[in-house]
Formats: sequence, structure tokens, C-alpha cells
Amino acid sequence: MQIAIWIFVFLCVFALMEFMAWFTHKYIMHGFLWSLHKDHHHKDHNSWFERNDVFFIFYAVVSMSFIMLGSNTDFWIGWPIGFGIMAYGAAYFIVHDIFIHQRFKMFRKAEHWYAKGVRRAHKIHHKHLGKEEGECFGMLFVPFKYFKK
Repeated sequence: MQIAIWIFVFLCVFALMEFMAWFTHKYIMHGFLWSLHKDHHHKDHNSWFERNDVFFIFYAVVSMSFIMLGSNTDFWIGWPIGFGIMAYGAAYFIVHDIFIHQRFKMFRKAEHWYAKGVRRAHKIHHKHLGKEEGECFGMLFVPFKYFKK
């Protein structure tokens, strides 16, 4: 039974992270921490590392903290919480940084309608270089208006 609860918590946390990504992006990245996120919309540096990557580091620390809490205490639920956050972070990195922004030259010729829709939605978000007016949405649950067959 505990394995079923572990899997359920893991999946719930993974799904909750989609909301957290949307919320963080809309109200924090395009809000009071725009100074860290703006180099993601307007490249003002020659480095591979962006100030925007600080958000990735923050969630990695949160994930590792839950995993360590689960392994060093009786708070066993820290394991599925930490691994759920980590799995979402890995999925986000693959979709956003590798697939969409091509930080590594992979998945360049994806022709699937869903892949095209995700890229189209993100391109529309990035056409706004300023803090305001950019549509914000999650990574996996993109509005259907961006999908054309």
C-alpha cells in the first residue's frame, strides 16, 4: 500500500509542478524577479549560463531538500515529493531548454503536431521582450489554440 501512496504522491507533485511553473513564470519571473528572467527573453550576455537559470537551481535545492529529509528522518513522503519535483525539472529541461531553445542541438526536426504547438506557443510568448504582455502557460498543458494539424 505504501508503494501505491508513494506513486500517487509522486504523480500529484509532478502535476502540481506544472501549476508552480505557470505561477512562478507569470507572477515571479514576469513580476518582482524580472531582473533574473529578462535575459531569457532578451540575450544581453555571451555566456551559456543565464541569470534565469537561478530558478532551476532553486527548484533543484527544494527537490534535494525533500529527498534528504525523506532519507534522514521518518518523513518518508519526502522521497516522492523530492523525486516528483526532480522528474518535472528533468522534463522541463528536456522540453524547454533542449527541445524549444536548442541549448543542446537535439530534437531539431520534430514534426509532430504537439511538438509544433509547444514551439509555436513558446515563440509567441517570446515575441514580447518586455516584462508585460507575454502570455504565460505551463510546459505540458499549453492552450489548444496553438495546435494546428
